[in-house]
Amino acid sequence: MRAPHQHGEFPFPVKYGYSTVVRRETDDRLCFALHPHQDAFNIDPKDLVELPTGLDPQRAILAANMETALNAIWDGGVLPAHRVCVVGAGTLGCLIGYLCARIPEVDVTLIDPQPNRREIAEQLGCTFSQTPPPATEFDIVFHCSATPEGLDTAFALARHEGRVIEVSWYGDREVGIGLGGGFHSKRLQLISSQVGTVAPSMRPSHTHRQRLEAALRLLRDPALDCLLARAIPFKQAAEALPEIFTGKQSGLCQPLSY
Repeated sequence: MRAPHQHGEFPFPVKYGYSTVVRRETDDRLCFALHPHQDAFNIDPKDLVELPTGLDPQRAILAANMETALNAIWDGGVLPAHRVCVVGAGTLGCLIGYLCARIPEVDVTLIDPQPNRREIAEQLGCTFSQTPPPATEFDIVFHCSATPEGLDTAFALARHEGRVIEVSWYGDREVGIGLGGGFHSKRLQLISSQVGTVAPSMRPSHTHRQRLEAALRLLRDPALDCLLARAIPFKQAAEALPEIFTGKQSGLCQPLSY
């Protein structure tokens, strides 16, 4: 899956990335760009989206994730009073839970085996569980764990004729899908959600750019800072990458100068 403005091919050498906040040279305005990560670049002005007033520039780096989460909500058709479950409490799963929890009378449960994600889930207004809650049936289940086991869990948690929204990205991996058990007897719906296309329900009213602009506005809540790790100066990125890849980096984002 190529990113916008990508150069090269995986594994290396490649210039990759799609979540960059920059200062526009012509007027010094902070903007978001779907561009590989670097400290300076030339880009068509139409590919820049100005940050809305009140949005912290570090929180704005979550824009691509929030756009994916927003599209998933549209694909899922979450309505007031729905019971919602999210399997996988990574950044995307947490953002989906956050959005759903702000719909009136929607109860959201985040499921993830890592206990350190409980505090984040609760800060975002969601109930947290390390294991699937017993005897619970959800109207809509979002699957974000990118594992076959997680998808099986999503099937098990959906109510009769419930919807399972597959948001995970598997790349070129072959994934077994458990279509036995209650999948047919419960008449479950399995719906693919992918950010490359605006959800059908919103396509008549929203372009890709309008969806991204909406995602940026949704990021103005400081509660979302719990999803940001410690900031790393750009020049130290190469030395810090091993720590990031092993998951040892911790702590909330510390401010940088802009």
